[in-house]
Amino acid sequence: MPSLLEQHRRIDESFTAPFTVLRLLTPLKMSYEAAKKRAEPYNKIVGTLPDMRREAVELVRNVVAENRRAYVLVNNRSEGNASLTIQVLMKALRGNEQPTIRES
Repeated sequence: MPSLLEQHRRIDESFTAPFTVLRLLTPLKMSYEAAKKRAEPYNKIVGTLPDMRREAVELVRNVVAENRRAYVLVNNRSEGNASLTIQVLMKALRGNEQPTIRES
């Protein structure tokens, strides 16, 4: 599946509903099983995905700028621990910081 921004470009970079849902699942070019094995036991960030983070933050900011709601669903398979990924995204959205975190 294409990156978040590429998917958005394919729909003419428009938001057509009062809300947008972003799903941060399996890393690009990685199988479900490989992502699952890599992420287990889901207790830490096993590999940061800076492009995914940056694109998610950018899209959420764009959605909110249009007075729409944004929902971001994060799976443990993306970086290893969904809660930690969400914390990084929230921190980036609250300020002008880049969405980064040290890997454990």
